[in-house]
Amino acid sequence: MDKNTNILTILENGENSFVEFKLSFQKEVIESVVSFSNAKGGKIFIGVDDDSKIIGVNISNETIQNYINTIKQNTQPNIIVDIDEYEIRSKLILIIDIKEYPLKPIAYKNRYYKRVKNSNHIMSLDEISNEHFKTINSSWDYYVDDRHSFSDISQENIDKFIRKIEKFQDKNFTDDPMTILRKYELLKDEKLTFGAYLLFTSNNSVLTAFQIGRFKSPTKIIDNIDINTDILSQIDTAIEFLKKHFMIEYIITGNPQREEKYDYPLEAIREIVINMIVHRDYRGSGNSIIKIFDDRMEFFNPGKLYDDITIEKLNNNDYSSRTRNRAIARAFKEAGIIEQYGSGIKRIKNECEIHGIIEPKFEEFVHGFRVIVYKEKLSTSNVGVNVGVNVGVNEIYQFIKENQPTKANIISKSYPEITQRTVERYIKELKEQDKIEFNGSPKTGGYIVK
Repeated sequence: MDKNTNILTILENGENSFVEFKLSFQKEVIESVVSFSNAKGGKIFIGVDDDSKIIGVNISNETIQNYINTIKQNTQPNIIVDIDEYEIRSKLILIIDIKEYPLKPIAYKNRYYKRVKNSNHIMSLDEISNEHFKTINSSWDYYVDDRHSFSDISQENIDKFIRKIEKFQDKNFTDDPMTILRKYELLKDEKLTFGAYLLFTSNNSVLTAFQIGRFKSPTKIIDNIDINTDILSQIDTAIEFLKKHFMIEYIITGNPQREEKYDYPLEAIREIVINMIVHRDYRGSGNSIIKIFDDRMEFFNPGKLYDDITIEKLNNNDYSSRTRNRAIARAFKEAGIIEQYGSGIKRIKNECEIHGIIEPKFEEFVHGFRVIVYKEKLSTSNVGVNVGVNVGVNEIYQFIKENQPTKANIISKSYPEITQRTVERYIKELKEQDKIEFNGSPKTGGYIVK
């Protein structure tokens, strides 16, 4: 295919997130140059109208160089573009080729633009800072928090964090706590980072405000809790309050003890709570909020979806993992609280299907992100269609019995359709029922049937 044929194909497809048409060179062209530079690059066709009709341009020998200089002089940092001329259907058009700029964001007259579908939008302060952090491969929570000092954090919370890592990774640190925090980049220049403050704060912090309410109507609250602690402690506190308001169904099995089933899948709820804490935009003034109604639960988090992730990409599982809080995400992963970056949405959907309730709803709402989990049941014919075998506590007990001594990570590898946290929950249930025990040392021992 020759160059002209390829150009005609692009024109026929119309404007999109990588292509723009302009009749002439004007300030909007420079805005588009900035937008494409702040995105994945693109092309601007000059001499083409909005309907893809070729109008053509008249230029002199100096025109193209003047355009290049004008773009360079009006962008910060300076952008140098390639401009080529083509004769299409006996008319001359110009094509400006813009590459993605490595140092973002780029500005035109102190305004920063981004490309959204086929138009340019002015970036918010939040989007500007996010683009900068991505450029330097960092995030807000890695930066020094000048407002707080070591007197604002708890040594006990630091020790709990270190013990979680040691237990999950089956190792013992020989370094002192401060050295460990430096290795995880939670301390910079002997000062706290924002991530360290959120993870280990000893105060009731407004930055971590997390509100949960049980509603009988949209305006009537019958129970509530405000959680303003360190973000690691928030998980268990939130889950315990939520469980208090869940209904329990008792299932009679062949075992001496009845099995309990909540009306919501605990693993999905826990996953949502963890994602709220990890992905929240802590720079804003809003709080994380959970509302429990008779027929549903609503989880709201400040901060819309990060980077170029959309609701459509979430629902189609067509996205790569990105987070605005990389230090927090890393800490949670090292401690085994999150298992794999970017897999939370899929696990939430799977757990809901296994539990027999309809798929949750994910949406951008006001200035943040909301998940709605419904109590409504799936039809019997649809339960478990896409999630494989519904592995329960009895299957785990039988596996331990046949493979003793064994560990949680070995069990998890044998049942890839469920998460390691689910395995650990089943193990906890079996221990509470006095059916199994851990025998031997942490490194060489394992679970056995009593």
